[in-house]
Amino acid sequence: MLSYIGRRLLFLPLVLFGVTLFIFIAMSFLSPYQLVSSYIKSPDELKNQSLDDLVKKYHLDDPSHIKYFRWISNVLRGNLGYSRSANMHVADAIKARFPATLELTVFAIIPVVLGGIWLGSISAIHHNSALDHGTRVFAIIGWSLPSFVFGIILLMYFYGVLGWFPPGRLSTWADMIVLSKDFVRYTGMNTVDAILNAEWAVFWDAIRHLIAPTISLSYLWWAFILRITRSSMLDVLNKDYVRTARAKGLPENIVIGRHVRRNAMIPVATVAGFMILGMLGGLTITETVFDYKGLGLLTATAAQQLDYTCVLGTTMFYGLILVVSNLVVDILYAIIDPRVRLD
Repeated sequence: MLSYIGRRLLFLPLVLFGVTLFIFIAMSFLSPYQLVSSYIKSPDELKNQSLDDLVKKYHLDDPSHIKYFRWISNVLRGNLGYSRSANMHVADAIKARFPATLELTVFAIIPVVLGGIWLGSISAIHHNSALDHGTRVFAIIGWSLPSFVFGIILLMYFYGVLGWFPPGRLSTWADMIVLSKDFVRYTGMNTVDAILNAEWAVFWDAIRHLIAPTISLSYLWWAFILRITRSSMLDVLNKDYVRTARAKGLPENIVIGRHVRRNAMIPVATVAGFMILGMLGGLTITETVFDYKGLGLLTATAAQQLDYTCVLGTTMFYGLILVVSNLVVDILYAIIDPRVRLD
């Protein structure tokens, strides 16, 4: 196991280098005058100096390979440029917004994975029964429904009609408590910080704002995980070693738990890994519909305002999450299926 993980870790710097090179190539299509905002420390520099002076100051007219090493050195120091749309440095904007996306991901991923795997397993075990047909209809509707349509329907009904689950992260009164001097920010996640500060009213208000986007994400991804789990379980159920286990007289719960479900989890782990990656990289549509100020809404706002510095910075962060998520998925492969370690 350790040697397998070690081999995967050796590829990590190479993949990260490829990600930074890809982003730099994308940046190379921009003119030196457009790239200036990736290097300035504050908007005051634009007031005190001309664009030509800033281009020369930051050597943006140098050859590409020199500009790459200078840019990557800035990235390694945490300088991703200044974001006009967020009115702060890109690194600070990512740091401020990522806890919100992480909080939403944590609340969504638990019911998605556990519920999807459970429903998919039940559907496969009761193949072609009324229960199987019902879950398949549930999955087809969920996967066919666009996320923004389902989100708007939830927002219109639960908030517009019932007034239960409002958009945003917190109500105005709760936001004032969070921004007060007495409230200590430990993680940036409202629910966790509210518990640590013993502000239970703020905690329940944060939960109230999380329910609608969590339902929106859970239903759509439930459907996908359900379909993958069901298909994989049906494939494994027809294997010879499963028939042999049943012929030996093993109880059905042992056959399903030890021989079927574990071997069927490899494709599910792949999908779940990239699903978590997509969530952590920014739930752009969901966060926009529910005005949930996370990384996805930050990127969407930056793109709308042509704030390419912020877009490139969030893309760099997303690439880092992609590389780490791939490593985690590879390790999960080795845990679920020991045969992978021999490859």
